[in-house]
Amino acid sequence: MRRNLTCHVVVLLLCGAPLFAQARAKAQNVPEIPYESVPNFLKMPANLYLGEAIGVATNSKGHVFVYTRSANTRLFEFDQGGTFVREIGEGNYGFEFAHAVRVDPQDNIWVVDEGTNMVIKFNPEGRVVMVLGRRPEAVAGVLATQGGPAPPAEKYLLGRPTDVAWDLQGNIFVSDGYVNHRVVKYSKDGRFIRQVGSERAGAEPSQFNTPHGIAVDAQGNVYVSDRANNRMQVFDNNLVLRAIYDNIGVSWTVCISPGPHQYLFSSNSNPNGNAPGTWDNTGEIYKMELDGTILGRFGHAGKQLGGFQVVHAIDCRNPNEIIVAEIESWRVQKLMLKPQAVGASAGR
Repeated sequence: MRRNLTCHVVVLLLCGAPLFAQARAKAQNVPEIPYESVPNFLKMPANLYLGEAIGVATNSKGHVFVYTRSANTRLFEFDQGGTFVREIGEGNYGFEFAHAVRVDPQDNIWVVDEGTNMVIKFNPEGRVVMVLGRRPEAVAGVLATQGGPAPPAEKYLLGRPTDVAWDLQGNIFVSDGYVNHRVVKYSKDGRFIRQVGSERAGAEPSQFNTPHGIAVDAQGNVYVSDRANNRMQVFDNNLVLRAIYDNIGVSWTVCISPGPHQYLFSSNSNPNGNAPGTWDNTGEIYKMELDGTILGRFGHAGKQLGGFQVVHAIDCRNPNEIIVAEIESWRVQKLMLKPQAVGASAGR
């Protein structure tokens, strides 16, 4: 994979430039991709409501899975038209504070729960078939949040993990996340293979400060949203660094479309709380080639339909029908993109 010509991260690091929690994206003259938001996409049953929409994913049938947190963490399934189908895992011991849901090529449903430090695999019927990590005892869980020195990262214990992905061989990649700052590779059977990063945050290449999203392309390359470092890092299948894309804002989450021509999507999400000034330089989603070339952008910070308030997750199974989950608007939107021909030099 060749390095994107717009990457500036090496210069920044060598010069010791500060990295800000929310920075303006550097890409200039990026074409806008027209889009529409489908009104009333999800049809909730009476007396059932979404809280914070934390995760969203689709399966091969087009069914939509939404991981949401409010008084309780819950996992809902809707059909391709947005009609409610069922709840999965009600009362599950691993459900405490939702963070991500993904669906693998076999239609297994995976959830990442940062409250229990667990990654849980459900089969398509909704039965638990694998667990990575372990829910801490109540006292240990409290101590882990008190700001003391981080314990060494362990092979099979996670620290507020954020996302999960797989390669074509079934190897599992977990971004681990808020307590640890690393990416861990496991075999398809859950055996530890290797990791990159550590229990401590860092800004050097191959270090992370809140790895918040993860995706794997058809060649097995691993794309990590390095949120607090305002960049995306790209690794090969052995977690060796290949590229850094630092021109797309905060890179809150990442999605790679399937198919013979894969596209990369990343959200420059407006931050929690929508602080003054952030609406002017955040909110958009970038559509890119895998090599980091920006093809276009769509969306903006806003409360109305079509605007975004903290896009926490993106589903891009169909790269022209994007589904986003938002924290602060408590909603899931389906976006119909209307891509137009753009110059090959867009975003360079």
